[in-house]
Amino acid sequence: MTSPIVVYLPARLLNVEEPPCEASEEPAKELSKENHTMALSQSALLEVLEALKASESTEVIRTALQVILQQLIDAEATAFIGAEPHERTDARVTQRNGSRSKTISTAAGDLDLSITKLRTGSFFPSLLEHRRRIDQALFAVVMEAYVTGTSVRKVDDLVKALGADTGISKSEVSRICADLDEQVASFADRDLSEQAFPYLFLDATYCKARVGGARNGKGSRVVSQAIVVATGVSADGRREVLGFAVGDSEDGAFWTQFLRSLKARGLAGTRLVISDAHAGLKAAIAAVMIGAAWQRCRVHFLRNVLAQVPKGSQEMVAAAIRTIFAQPDAEHVREQLDVIATMLGRQFPKVEAMLREAAEDVTAFADFPVSHWKKIWSTNPLERVNKEIKRRTDVVGVFPNPAALLRLAGCVLIEVHDEWQVSDRRYLSEGSMALIDAEPTDSDSDSKPTEITQEVATAELIAS
Repeated sequence: MTSPIVVYLPARLLNVEEPPCEASEEPAKELSKENHTMALSQSALLEVLEALKASESTEVIRTALQVILQQLIDAEATAFIGAEPHERTDARVTQRNGSRSKTISTAAGDLDLSITKLRTGSFFPSLLEHRRRIDQALFAVVMEAYVTGTSVRKVDDLVKALGADTGISKSEVSRICADLDEQVASFADRDLSEQAFPYLFLDATYCKARVGGARNGKGSRVVSQAIVVATGVSADGRREVLGFAVGDSEDGAFWTQFLRSLKARGLAGTRLVISDAHAGLKAAIAAVMIGAAWQRCRVHFLRNVLAQVPKGSQEMVAAAIRTIFAQPDAEHVREQLDVIATMLGRQFPKVEAMLREAAEDVTAFADFPVSHWKKIWSTNPLERVNKEIKRRTDVVGVFPNPAALLRLAGCVLIEVHDEWQVSDRRYLSEGSMALIDAEPTDSDSDSKPTEITQEVATAELIAS
């Protein structure tokens, strides 16, 4: 025989006559003069459940759920503290210090719950497990779109999946948004002057958002918004998210303003900036990041080159260009680029012109420690961050406004940053980072690697 399930509900909710209070009943077990408790068996509980379901008033269900959750929270707090309120016991580990309110959204409506505060330590009920910051941001974006009437069908489906389509509160959404905005702004405006960042990565991705018009979406239009992101490698070899912003376009003025904001926050010691060759970005780097070299992303560059080559020859051309990056030192890297440009120029004059024009930019990595080359000659590390942003933003589709887009992207980047900080592995070793400022030494390697790669490239060209 199964033991009865015990749940405490106010007698007035069950529409039953309250039992008289026994004079001998202990004060610790007495809740109040109006709310005595009842122990319900499983069958009685099911009867109550059916009665609540049949009720036309959703307020009864909401109140009942709120009472049950509140008593569960209080019971967990008592177990955590080791004593009832005002109870003297050796098992007590801390003291209560008031309470704080928390509103949660459910299918039955918003529930106002009270969470016990402690004098020492902290307590949070397991029933209301903390949402991760990203989940909070996603929830806020979805709810904001829903309550303002700017949501699309995808967002409406998400609201129903969250169980908040019948009880979402505009004030609750505003509160969540304000809290997240404060966290994002604090992170985005933090001081960067505590250490140098020799390597700076820059890239952008695009999402859809509504701009203009009224708050309810009337008169607004859906446009593409650029999310620009800057990450850096500090002097101790760890990666950090340095900044991010949302703008109408990825033009020179926007990039210039963004880079100046990084400098104003204390960004210094940058020796190499890695990015693609977007005209506005390139101009902004030259104007703001004075004294830093620029590495053109080899992946983007190779894509641009292959766009000028017939499909049947693309594999061969790509293999030949990759030999440039397989050399042992800076001297051989630049010699190999000259050799490959000459060889490919016989069949593809445009490719030769592109290689020679970009020679200085695509080989800037070679002036830094060899052990760093694979991690600084492209923006691939930042591309992975952008994919994570897109994975999250694609859930929403069209954002109700640029601020909502910045909020979610910012929370994703904060989580990425935090994961980098607690990781046991550094992006680059601290010892190798110290080599950046060391005087370059002549390599004792011979020219054999160049001869081998040249022969490989020649053979492939002949075969084509």
